[in-house]
Amino acid sequence: MAKQVEKREWERVAEAFEASGQTQREFALAHGVRLSTLQSWVYRARRSAPSRAEAVRLLPVQVATTPAATECLLEVMAASGARVRFAVGTDVAYVARLVAALGR
Repeated sequence: MAKQVEKREWERVAEAFEASGQTQREFALAHGVRLSTLQSWVYRARRSAPSRAEAVRLLPVQVATTPAATECLLEVMAASGARVRFAVGTDVAYVARLVAALGR
């Protein structure tokens, strides 16, 4: 009978720890209990508590192939060997200034 009372008391201590916001070490020191005993009862309480995680819900998926890239790249190679790649439709004046700056 005494062991059952002791078990309920330790379960209450574990609950008090969880609500305290303290570390296990701080709580044990403040309440005059052995750290290892507190850790043991907290572990038991956490292990026996029902999981609060939501159930995993799987959804059907359909795998599709990736579409081919539609963007075309153009490349300019400067006399210095520097290469500049840009998308079709990029402002030509911008590309010309960039190539000129690389040639300096």
